[in-house]
Amino acid sequence: MNPTRRDALATMVALTASGGLCPPLATAADESKLTLATFDTEITIPIGHPCMGGGIAPAKEIVDPLLAHGFVLQGAGKPVVFVALDWCEVRNGAYELFRDKIAKAVETDPVRVMLCSLHQHDAPIMDVEAQQLLEKHKAKGAICDLAFLEKAVSRVADAAKTSLKSARPVTHIGTGEAKVDKVASNRRYLDEEGKVRYNRMSASRDPKIRAGEEGTIDAMLKTLSFWNGDTALCGLSAYATHPMSYYGRGGVTADFVGMARKKRQSDTKGAMQMYASGCSGNVTAGKYNDGDTANRAILADRIHAAMSAAWKATKKTPVKDVSFRSVPLTLEARTTEGFSEEALTKKLKDDPKPFGQCLAALGLSWKKRCDAGKPIDLPVLDFGGSVIALLPAESYVEYQLAAQKARPDAFVLVAGYGECGPGYIPIERAWKENDGNLSDWCWVNPGSEKRMTEAIEKALKK
Repeated sequence: MNPTRRDALATMVALTASGGLCPPLATAADESKLTLATFDTEITIPIGHPCMGGGIAPAKEIVDPLLAHGFVLQGAGKPVVFVALDWCEVRNGAYELFRDKIAKAVETDPVRVMLCSLHQHDAPIMDVEAQQLLEKHKAKGAICDLAFLEKAVSRVADAAKTSLKSARPVTHIGTGEAKVDKVASNRRYLDEEGKVRYNRMSASRDPKIRAGEEGTIDAMLKTLSFWNGDTALCGLSAYATHPMSYYGRGGVTADFVGMARKKRQSDTKGAMQMYASGCSGNVTAGKYNDGDTANRAILADRIHAAMSAAWKATKKTPVKDVSFRSVPLTLEARTTEGFSEEALTKKLKDDPKPFGQCLAALGLSWKKRCDAGKPIDLPVLDFGGSVIALLPAESYVEYQLAAQKARPDAFVLVAGYGECGPGYIPIERAWKENDGNLSDWCWVNPGSEKRMTEAIEKALKK
């Protein structure tokens, strides 16, 4: 090297180290304060483990593994973690266990762990207090294996911690969306006589039910992605529908959304692809699915096509201000006939059906949380022009639409099935129209819509 040039470089290095001179050029990655670490790990239940909280056949075979996917975002205050589980639900003490251990692993606060389930039914429900109640009363029903839960939680927390070693700068946020063709339909529809019906399930074999209108849905699949310059790091896609094609035969599976995610991952091997189920308590594939096993792959292809189109339509914007906030949401434990503490305790002890015992235990677990005055966290990760919001349990799709309406200036990606303790969280119309789905899997009182809407508006507000 020319001596003069060598001396000049040495002077620049010395000045830079002492703060006397800034480098003349800086890449976007150098300027970014954000970093992203991604992780995934297997959380497949063992053979014999209950599925859907004991409501269907237990695990008899593993069709495909159940996975936890997540990312850790650093640089916006304490780390923010988003985790999506291929489980049916995580509730109450089990939800807190997950958040506490993950938070400890990455040195953040539990409230900053945004944990959701995808809600496949050939997968487990985890509720510590409910399972303990069943064991205490020597009930025949079983919801989950608490020892397995502990191991799975530790596995996810360890994966999150290990991922920090491979954190990469984030310079841009990408947003894209695409319409999903022939997947979602509302459980509520008008029949051929114009009467309101609520009997459209994930698989609907009656042609008259499938012939009804789609009803209220969110037809768009949204993908928010993280980029380091032109390099994609991670994509999170969300779409509102129950993610089941057929279930209840003991074949553990991530179902059609897991298939779509896996296929999409093979398209973008350098960037992790994640999926979250939107608010779909009242949305299923029932209009387009009669339960034929061949439909699983068909539905997967439709979700994959939308994920690919949303990625292709992605628009990137430089990272500016990033903020996290959470609003407490208080919902009342259900007190209508058959849902008092006395009635649920009697059902837990005397119901001849094991699943009836499980339902009672789940209701009592939620009531215990309400009585203790523990609100649900409603968290939002806000990038200014785009937002990730997490809503609880089986929120009806109208709440997802309300979240989008609350921030018309932004791209709002909504994940559902956060804290799943409440069960269905319906809108008031469903109560008035005697939505049959509220007969058992709903542990909140009428009047929840106002509480939900107010919390959503407060959380989404800049």
